[in-house]
Amino acid sequence: MEVSFSKEVEMLRMGAGETFHGEGILAITKALLQSGVAYVGGYQGAPVSHLLDVMVQAKDYMQELGVHVEACANEASAAAMLGASIHYPLRGAVTWKSIVGTNVAADALSNLSSPGVKGGVLIVVGEDYGEGASVIQERTHAYALKSGMVLLDPRPDLSRMVDMVEHGFRLSEASNMPTVMELRIRACHVRGSFVAKDNQAPAQSALHLLAEPAKFDYSRLAHPPVTFGQEKLKHQERIPAARAYIEAHGLNEHFDGEHHDLGLIVQGGLYNTLIRALQQFDLADAFGNSRIPLLVLNVTCPLLPDQIANFCQGKRGVLLMEEGQPEYIEQEVATLLRRRDLQTPLHGKDVLPQGGEYTAEVMAQGLLQFVNRYLTVPSNEASASGATDATATATSGVQAWLQGNQTRRTGVAQALQAQGQTLPPRPPGFCIGCPERPVFSAIKLAQQDIGAVHVSADIGCHALGTFEPFSTGHTILGYGMSLASRAGVSPSMQRRVLSIMGDGGFWHNGLLTGVQSALFNGGDAVLLIFKNGYTSATGTQDIISTPDDAAKLAAADKWQSLAHTNQTIERTLQGLGVQWLRTVHTYEVAKVRETLVEAFTSDFNGLKVIVAEGECQLERQRRIKPWIASLLKQGERVQRVKYGVDEDVCNGDHACIRLSGCPTLTLKDNPDPLKVDPVATVIDGCVGCGLCGENAHAATLCPSFYRAEVVQNPGVWERLLASLRAGLVRVLQPA
Repeated sequence: MEVSFSKEVEMLRMGAGETFHGEGILAITKALLQSGVAYVGGYQGAPVSHLLDVMVQAKDYMQELGVHVEACANEASAAAMLGASIHYPLRGAVTWKSIVGTNVAADALSNLSSPGVKGGVLIVVGEDYGEGASVIQERTHAYALKSGMVLLDPRPDLSRMVDMVEHGFRLSEASNMPTVMELRIRACHVRGSFVAKDNQAPAQSALHLLAEPAKFDYSRLAHPPVTFGQEKLKHQERIPAARAYIEAHGLNEHFDGEHHDLGLIVQGGLYNTLIRALQQFDLADAFGNSRIPLLVLNVTCPLLPDQIANFCQGKRGVLLMEEGQPEYIEQEVATLLRRRDLQTPLHGKDVLPQGGEYTAEVMAQGLLQFVNRYLTVPSNEASASGATDATATATSGVQAWLQGNQTRRTGVAQALQAQGQTLPPRPPGFCIGCPERPVFSAIKLAQQDIGAVHVSADIGCHALGTFEPFSTGHTILGYGMSLASRAGVSPSMQRRVLSIMGDGGFWHNGLLTGVQSALFNGGDAVLLIFKNGYTSATGTQDIISTPDDAAKLAAADKWQSLAHTNQTIERTLQGLGVQWLRTVHTYEVAKVRETLVEAFTSDFNGLKVIVAEGECQLERQRRIKPWIASLLKQGERVQRVKYGVDEDVCNGDHACIRLSGCPTLTLKDNPDPLKVDPVATVIDGCVGCGLCGENAHAATLCPSFYRAEVVQNPGVWERLLASLRAGLVRVLQPA
């Protein structure tokens, strides 16, 4: 079974007056239903994956409301769904991980924004910067500016976030502009509560069908020559209408403070972090009340010129907190102030980093410069009343806190250096028993035979193969684009190039941009497709090549992996004209190695595809663990496999670890006092995938691995046999 969201699904049913307690992204999901959304689509990606996951698992309830939910093949197909709102009063919402997802959806978003929408459109994107980010750290803001879309960045408070969803639809309808809501990891996972409302069934839906299609209207197409007029409408009507709605409903928030001659402008999503940083200076209390006036931009595009000007008017200095780069908001605010001849000093990226995440510590570093300039040391134009002893004391404390953090980091680095060590990096890794790990072992072994090869890597779980001990992959240029990205290097390479792709990437983009292009252009390349049955890196969502429910049910009481139950990828490749095709089981390392060598040395000139099949280990464990638990509860016999290392045989070479990287295969002190090197050991957590034994066989490593069968609730005869064996062993062992 997949990850269950049964509890979350029930929370979606809450009615008016009930109090919702939970995470931000689930609150957004509930808000969509309260807003009367008619259709929901998207492509999975952190940190917004749960929105679509919960909606998909709430299929029965969605049908009750008449809400259509679709797990899309990629972000472009999700954005294209929003075309329903161009002609019809249907509210639609889609979601994906940005900025990579917004890049994929860019064409559809441009062609949606040009004619505009009648029904409200809300696009929920997950976006992050710094060490918390899992993608390229670019900004969706650029798309909002270039295409004419509203961009929401709500303050991370569940009540405010839910309100902004409802306003987002109304704002979209009032301005005829698509609305984008960006959420950081901190916003998606912030916990809180809000008072729920009744869910609203859409007026037109799968339960209330549209009787007739809209009349043909050429002006609603994103096609020249009407696009020329549509561009004028963006600036003449839509943006003014959006600004009027934002101002009328107070979507941006102004919080007053005692230091009226100063101001802070902040993106809504950074509000909580800013308050925490201000508390370090004693400039905000435990309830979030700031002593410096704040303008919180819950809508970052378009900005309200009058609101910005009124806030900055008469202030000695204003600091703008804008995460990410380029500094679009700062540039716009600076231009606005100069055009109005307002000489208020504006600070931003001059005291804050150009890129990266704005943590409380980073914000404090920028605030320190701002406070030192405008509060603790009065300017020539300001009265001495601006400086206070309390502020100076707090500033000294912050400076000591920041310096202490830096001193500790420097001290740790120096201590390690003195010992000739460095702090080892801790990158993410494959799950225990992951079916993709043995393939990378086979790739390393194959290159011992054929020589080093150029590897075009891809986005997905297999991207973890770029870390040690495999360090495999030269480029990652997009989800499902590995085969396409080898097209430039392949003709200039003596050996064939290897492209790695997951089944999620294959359906997302790889089939057309990679396989079709390689076949059309006669590319002589090797494509390796990991077929684990799911889009796994974002939470094991189903795809078209996922084993069906009948196969899962048939295997519910069996140990084996779900292999060869869905041949959609193979049939698609054959139908497209792939002539050289092999399917291998990922855990058979020697066979995978042999197949790779065959692909690289074959006389066949053309695309060679290897489908490496092995069920996602997380899904396998979710499938068999409940079954095992039920057997044990009933007192029935259960037998499982566990692997180990004979410490008397292990010679301390550790080639097994370099070839595997399994988290359960590690080191321990050598029990032999005459040997210095530590020995390998298998710790608890082993799922019995057999990779260590397969590697030992394929690479002709030392014979120190053993396979044990652990029996729980054994029968009478098994107990008797075990006693006899134990007695015999004691007799044979020397005293």
